[in-house]
Amino acid sequence: MIEVRGKPILSHIIEGLRGAGIEQFLVIVGYHAEVVRQHFGDGSRFGLTIQYAMQIVQDGTGKVVELARPFTGQDPFVLSYGDIIVDPTNYSRLVTIEDGTEAIISEKRGEDVRTGGAVFLDERFELIDLREKPQPGEPTSPWYNAGIYAFRPSIFDFVTRLQPSPRGEFELTDAIRDLSCSGKKVQAAELIGDWADVRDPEILAELNR
Repeated sequence: MIEVRGKPILSHIIEGLRGAGIEQFLVIVGYHAEVVRQHFGDGSRFGLTIQYAMQIVQDGTGKVVELARPFTGQDPFVLSYGDIIVDPTNYSRLVTIEDGTEAIISEKRGEDVRTGGAVFLDERFELIDLREKPQPGEPTSPWYNAGIYAFRPSIFDFVTRLQPSPRGEFELTDAIRDLSCSGKKVQAAELIGDWADVRDPEILAELNR
């Protein structure tokens, strides 16, 4: 709910996805959940349907995805982290998964992968590996995990088998890597235009200048 250019980050995300044709949303809430619910309500005043799910234990992005299973059913879905702002034209490239593809992972070139995830791609721009916050001496990549995805329901099979990472969390990136290693196609999509992770106070201040 932090404001960027006069409105909450979630508003930027929801409006961008609505512009790409998405009309049904599930918002995962936790800290100060009531503030989010009061602002967006059931989505009707925005011409949308918004439901909510609560993450009681903050145990990682993998477990967050599990909360969406009753909502998504057998349909593909788009997932965005709640602190990522992009040029809204990017969303239209993520709302349709082609036949034979199980997931789409977005990425940006030129970001510091040590602060996020390094995405390793083959010549067809398909995922071959994904490493969270690689340390010095570990393999690296010019492609940074940009935090927006599209999935088929097959991702849930891999999320439910997750084990805690060295950080003690259930990482969505581990599930995506396992999906790719199982032989399923995970397509990469390079984002164009503006992209910002607003967890960084300096970036937030720059966006609001």
